[in-house]
Amino acid sequence: MNIQSSPSTSTAGGGSDTPHALVIGSGFGGLAAAVRLGARGYRVTVLERRDQPGGRAYVYRQDGFTFDGGPTVITAPFLLEELWELCGKRMADTIDMRPVSPFYRVRFHDGEVFDYQGDAEVMREQIRKFNPDDVEHYERFLRMSEQIFEVGFERLSHVPFGSILDMLKITPAMIRLQSYRTVYNLVARFIEDERLRQVFSFHPLLVGGNPFKTTSIYTLIAFLERKWGVFFPIGGTGTLIRGLVELVEGQGGEVRLETEVEEVLVEQGRAAGVRLKSGERIDADIVVSNADSAYLYKHLLPARYRKRWTDKKLERVRYSMSLFVWYFGTKRKYEDVAHHTILLGPRYKGLLDDIFERKVLAEDFSLYLHRPTATDPALAPAGCDAFYVLSPVPHLDSGTDWEAERERYRAKICAYLSSTIMPGLEDELASSHVLDPLGFERELLSHKGAAFGVEPVLTQSAYFRPHNESEEIEGLYLVGAGTHPGAGVPGVLSSAKVLDKVVPHADALVHRSARSAQ
Repeated sequence: MNIQSSPSTSTAGGGSDTPHALVIGSGFGGLAAAVRLGARGYRVTVLERRDQPGGRAYVYRQDGFTFDGGPTVITAPFLLEELWELCGKRMADTIDMRPVSPFYRVRFHDGEVFDYQGDAEVMREQIRKFNPDDVEHYERFLRMSEQIFEVGFERLSHVPFGSILDMLKITPAMIRLQSYRTVYNLVARFIEDERLRQVFSFHPLLVGGNPFKTTSIYTLIAFLERKWGVFFPIGGTGTLIRGLVELVEGQGGEVRLETEVEEVLVEQGRAAGVRLKSGERIDADIVVSNADSAYLYKHLLPARYRKRWTDKKLERVRYSMSLFVWYFGTKRKYEDVAHHTILLGPRYKGLLDDIFERKVLAEDFSLYLHRPTATDPALAPAGCDAFYVLSPVPHLDSGTDWEAERERYRAKICAYLSSTIMPGLEDELASSHVLDPLGFERELLSHKGAAFGVEPVLTQSAYFRPHNESEEIEGLYLVGAGTHPGAGVPGVLSSAKVLDKVVPHADALVHRSARSAQ
């Protein structure tokens, strides 16, 4: 990769008549947008404030270990393959994607285990262990998930919702599919066993939602995973980021690191470029923001240009929970630990109420444990394992003093893992790094430290989320978790795909400029 890490002396025009697109942020959404814009004739510059690309998919390397900072569950891989195809390439030629099985190992507080996977017969056997009657109930639930998938993902995830009419058109289908229900409520209509209800309703937590509040549209994930599986790229998800950067550069685009945007510039009602913290101005024909949507509107677009997303409205929005993430390496291998493990605590709804509603840091927790070395041992030194464990926690409205709480909370998680599935962990640590809600706010510029931006409740979905085509300024577009369709790798890749419908082809801008000049 030939990434610039210092300010360029060239300005937007660069002497070129090719329309210029600026992309703020280099997460999956921003890089996917850059590739799609490059394929549609734009000259693209991606601006990243940190020292490497990736956004939430930042990679931490220390003590010989490689830790993926954020996304670790790759589903719907065809959305990534499309980006390589737009550049006339095959993703498989450079990215080695490996299927993960089980998809998730779910461990209950009493030590019982459910291996959630794609094999239909194995799933039936797993369900039968807990409640034989739920085998048929699960089949009915999966058929419902497929129906929701066919509408919510195949028909709507790539469609812009710029008008209330767009929402009204889909309302009958959404009512028929019971999208007014929550994920947990829909699962509970089919599944009797409480533990199995937890198994089939935890998915919203992977995209920032509370299963007891998130619209049941998100039950489509069950069928999506059954249809395409769960994957992990050799080298970690950072290899996908590097591959996308290479695609952008291969199109003639540029990725500038350590380049922080201070303001989106507006001229005659249109986005005209950005001003950097350094004072440099970069002109552009369109601006695409992969920044947190609340951060964009609160900090990068002056209040005088905002009629809908005012500071007052932004404060009324419900934001996702935050995360406490501990990255650690061990001096030994834990061969019995699966690639993805969900460790459910003693409470389910009560804990989620503490996190999302009461916004208090509870003494108990549920955890997601990621062991990438189960699939790619090269991510750790020989004989060692790499991990990260995350605990959903309230965002910063909780008032938790994370400077004081950080080490106590980490040690508590360590002790719990040591007493359950990772014996002797305290004595086996070889590397350690923590990202808490303060880090999400300071390093990732997430409003309130919310790890996934706008919470995916029904009243904040589709038309009611910040739009992909900004309602405030012409020529300003949004991608990423905080816009439609939402968080998760498929969601942010789909948000970039929406741009194909709302951003004019570069040729159209050239013709418009030619007419204006006449």
